[in-house]
Amino acid sequence: PGTDLMAARQMVQERLTLAYALPNASKPPVMIQPLSATSRVAMIGLSSKDVSLIDLSVQARWTIKPRLLGVPGVANVAVWGDRDRQLQVQIDPERLRARGVTQSQIIQTTGNSLWISPLTFLEASFPGTGGWIDGPNQRLEIRHVLPISAPQDLARVTVEGRSLLLGDVANVVEGHPPLIGDALLTDGPGLLLVVEKLPGANTLEVARGVETALAELRPGLPGVKLDSAIFRSASFIEMAFGNLGKALVIAAVIAVVILGALLNDWRAAAISLVVIPLALVAASAAVGYAGGTLNTMVLAGLVIALVVVVDDAIIGVHAVLRRLRRRREKGTAESGIRIIVESALEIRGPMLYATLILLLAVVPVFLMEGLAGAFFRPLALSFALALLAAMVVAMTVTPAVGLLLLRDTVLDRRAAPVVRWLQHRYDQMLARTINAPRTAFLTAVVMVGGGLAVWPWLGQSLLPSFKDRFLRIDWVGAPGTSHPAMVRMMTLASRELRSLPGVSGAYAHVGRAVTGDQVVDVNASQLWVSIEPRADYDATVAAIQTTVDGYPGLARSVQSYLTDRIREVLAGASHSIVVRIYGKKRDVLRAKAEEVREALAGIDGIVDPRVDGYV
Repeated sequence: PGTDLMAARQMVQERLTLAYALPNASKPPVMIQPLSATSRVAMIGLSSKDVSLIDLSVQARWTIKPRLLGVPGVANVAVWGDRDRQLQVQIDPERLRARGVTQSQIIQTTGNSLWISPLTFLEASFPGTGGWIDGPNQRLEIRHVLPISAPQDLARVTVEGRSLLLGDVANVVEGHPPLIGDALLTDGPGLLLVVEKLPGANTLEVARGVETALAELRPGLPGVKLDSAIFRSASFIEMAFGNLGKALVIAAVIAVVILGALLNDWRAAAISLVVIPLALVAASAAVGYAGGTLNTMVLAGLVIALVVVVDDAIIGVHAVLRRLRRRREKGTAESGIRIIVESALEIRGPMLYATLILLLAVVPVFLMEGLAGAFFRPLALSFALALLAAMVVAMTVTPAVGLLLLRDTVLDRRAAPVVRWLQHRYDQMLARTINAPRTAFLTAVVMVGGGLAVWPWLGQSLLPSFKDRFLRIDWVGAPGTSHPAMVRMMTLASRELRSLPGVSGAYAHVGRAVTGDQVVDVNASQLWVSIEPRADYDATVAAIQTTVDGYPGLARSVQSYLTDRIREVLAGASHSIVVRIYGKKRDVLRAKAEEVREALAGIDGIVDPRVDGYV
């Protein structure tokens, strides 16, 4: 924390230029752009019945991926299942022995065949153009076109030193290198493009930019199916804002009813309804001015501060009403303006001290270090700004609106009927408590004891349960599990999951991706399940978990992408509880890790403990 990101990337890039002692078949190392903690914006499936996966990979690499990288905010596009086009000469030892040809001759013939051209020296001098020829008046460009572009062209090349063709002694086909990863869509194998965003990029804007780019690409990709419904992080945000909007409408209606019933005056209720949203808007604007964005933690801080915001608003209005009713009871001719100003001055001191006390309570959060500090600091910042905004609004806007609505108002002396009923019941309870202090004390002790006894069963968690419609299932097979075996298992699992009620789709990717940020082998895979909006969420997730548990021998976990990323950021790993063991001797580390795993396996609530970090 605190490191200059661009300076760190520059130093790493300088050292990458020294990585020249690499095998001839390898490509130079590439450093991808910095990614957000919740980087995945969209997952796009590519499939076709008419276009081969190799040709589909060419289109993804040279057409689709560059266009998506041009969307503002997109940092990386990882491609699972990419099949790099190759002309392969597959040697048959029996055919070589029958014709008296050695493997070295085949390798030498194949290597030299791609350089058979009279313009080879021009291509070496001027890569990409082939050179030029100057005439008396015109310079003519020369482009080097290789005579071999298809398997049948390479099959007609003569084996060096023999009167045989490559096609006579070997199978010449179009193929691809061994896969480091693969993708499984609804209709079978395909390509999976994972779009990731830069830190601080707006998820909604990036998602809409990606959708616009896909709409522009579709007319130029005949016979290719683009499925953008596999994963879309903006859907959760849009659903959350939709739910938040409904909740705010319901809360506003309830607030109007309660404030009207308690304050017994529609003008006072109107003042509170103006002041409360204004304080939240002011806090949100302050967060934006400080360089923050409206994310989950900022919203959490505003929700926590909402109680104080409402309290400050009602206190200010109640102070004005109390003084106005007192004026009517005494029958004085004191002006309404003076009463409202004095009410604001009366609550200024207590409100200032209360705000400072609450601000001191969140100071330790700003002193937290590491990832946890970076995670919770936006919550504390939005909470503190909401407190300050509520105090400023209560001391300025509330008196101003009160001057407009209440200065010439004649209020009823009596409080609201609900308030009178509550005061009467409270006076009765208080009298009984004062007359029987021992009984009151014992009652309080029993209530506290009961609360402490029930506490372990309340299911409290630091992280809320995000009901995201896109679930991620991590599968890890035993080390050494082959690519076909993982593909077979993921195909069966996705087919079974798609048959569950409430599940609208199941897609999987195995192993690694080109320019991907996951360092795993082909024994690891992820299966993404989408849930229908109208389905019973809890019942569907339970059915998915039951189905996943039916595959023994695989370490697995079912959770939403957002929950998994937050846990990984806080713990440094993708699990809820991580125990790290350090040492120099690998055999001792293995033994101790197994001891810890066996000890944790017997604890209630721990599911699938496993040991990672060694082969």
